[in-house]
Amino acid sequence: MLTPEEAASRDTDLFFREASTRKGDYLPQVTRDVRERGRDIEGCIKQWMSFVKPNFERYVEPQRKVADIIVPRGVQNRVAIDMVVNRVRKTLKEKSRQHQDDLKRLGDKVSDEPLSPNIHVLAQSTQVKGMSTVIQNPQTNEVDFMFYIDRLSTMLVERALENRDFAPRTVQTPQGSSYEGLHSTGEASAVVILRGGSCLETGLKRVIPECKTGRILIQSSFRTGEPELHYLRLSDDISNHHMVMLLDPQMSSGGAALMAVKVLVDHGVAEERIVFVTMFAGHMGVRRLMRVFPDIKVVLAEMGDDGIDRWVERRYFGC
Repeated sequence: MLTPEEAASRDTDLFFREASTRKGDYLPQVTRDVRERGRDIEGCIKQWMSFVKPNFERYVEPQRKVADIIVPRGVQNRVAIDMVVNRVRKTLKEKSRQHQDDLKRLGDKVSDEPLSPNIHVLAQSTQVKGMSTVIQNPQTNEVDFMFYIDRLSTMLVERALENRDFAPRTVQTPQGSSYEGLHSTGEASAVVILRGGSCLETGLKRVIPECKTGRILIQSSFRTGEPELHYLRLSDDISNHHMVMLLDPQMSSGGAALMAVKVLVDHGVAEERIVFVTMFAGHMGVRRLMRVFPDIKVVLAEMGDDGIDRWVERRYFGC
């Protein structure tokens, strides 16, 4: 039986009842086993009465009582299945439209709000501006482009690590004197938003060579534009990590970023422990993200226009 929590998480429960699952209806199974598997009738009936029927009544039959829809004849009932499929498609389409409307309303609400203090833009030094110029210049060759992407990503990860917790620590120097310093407490890990987030992995490994790295694939539906989760691999103990960096080179509308943060929160990661690391982001996307998750941190190299195309990953990977 489902727990109350599992039952509450379901939108609709379907129960497909095969004709042969009625109590005592073991003739189709007996006929199949005798004709196709060479078994004797007595053994088939004994197995049915000893194992199949009791387990069906114990585990399967109770689900019928809580089902919203019962489909007789199981998978052979094509009319009922088509009705269910059409209903699911209609519901998903309505949810997608509602999601887009919610994003638009969210953007309208935050358009005039000041930027959150949890948004950290790299100091626009001559070095940072120079690297950004090389990266955004379409005449830059592939080797230089990748080199400066890796350099800038290293700086972003280093800036993100300033959000780690540190505790005082005293060490003895080679000269025998004491040095009052700091050491990091807790573990820092990263989650790469595929495929673009892989552009930042070189910089991540330069700063934290042994960093635990998860992966998440979120793509926008070509029909609705709504972000869809396709793949997820996270560390089993990610909820215990003191800081989790989400890596994505660009943020446009903020839809994928919202879903990625929501996935981490659903896996037990506290908002204040999440740091979203990106190179270029639009004002609207960042504001949307901070409106929904005000306690996370965002580290980026440059704030730009809304609706920017995801060109960084195409140039970095060459396709």
